[in-house]
Amino acid sequence: MTTRPRPRPTGPPAQAALGRRGEDHAAAAYEKAGAHVLGRNVREGRDEIDLIVEEPDGTVVFVEVKTRRGHGFGAGEAVTAAKLHRMRRAAAAWLGDKLWAEVRLDVVEVVVAGDGTAALTFFKGVDEGA
Repeated sequence: MTTRPRPRPTGPPAQAALGRRGEDHAAAAYEKAGAHVLGRNVREGRDEIDLIVEEPDGTVVFVEVKTRRGHGFGAGEAVTAAKLHRMRRAAAAWLGDKLWAEVRLDVVEVVVAGDGTAALTFFKGVDEGA
């Protein structure tokens, strides 16, 4: 009798769990670099920011995390001009009247392997010049 490998779960619950794992990896990477996580999955109106971190120099970074199981569709294709607009809108709402020296938008692509390890690619300052 041969056994076939069980298919990986797909759909919203599996997607959400994968997304949370990716956000965990991204948050840990920022913290390892000395940043402090100010918020996770922060909702501002209809918009959501995956991570808000403050770097050691005081820069506040609004982070979109894109988690994948493979390299077929990368973060560059997934973060559209419309998504950047929603990120800017949510960041402005979160900031309100708070004063920060520097603000930046980042995208982190997380590719999770079958063994649970992850490879991260950082796209820092994705909104510069826009």
